Amino acid sequence: MLENYLPILIFLSVALALGLLMLSLGFLFGRGSKTEAKLSPYECGFDPFEDARIPFDVRYYLVAILFIIFDLEIAFLFPWAVSLNKIGIAGIMAMGIFLLVLVIGFIYEWKKGALEWD
Repeated sequence: MLENYLPILIFLSVALALGLLMLSLGFLFGRGSKTEAKLSPYECGFDPFEDARIPFDVRYYLVAILFIIFDLEIAFLFPWAVSLNKIGIAGIMAMGIFLLVLVIGFIYEWKKGALEWD
C-alpha cells in the first residue's frame, strides 16, 4: 500500500523543500532596508484617506453574490447544453428549476438595489 502513496509523498517533500529553500534564499539575499516609505500604507499611490478597517457598503457584497450567481449559471449551462440530447425532458425540467432559482436570486439583487450605483 505504501508504494501507491510513495510518489505523492516524494512530490510533497520536494515541494516543501523547494518552498523552504526559496523562502530562505529570499531572507538571506533580499535587501532588508525598511525605510519609512516602505513601511507606510499604500493606497493607489496616494496617502490613505481613512482607516482601512471601515465596513464595506452592502452593495459590494450584493454585486459579489450577483457575480457568483451568474458564474455558477454559466458553469452549469455548458455541460447541460452539450448533453442536451441525452438527458431528455427530465434534464430540461431540472435546468428550468435551476434557472428559476437563479432568476429569483437576480430579482432579490434587483430589489435590494445592487444594480443601482449612486
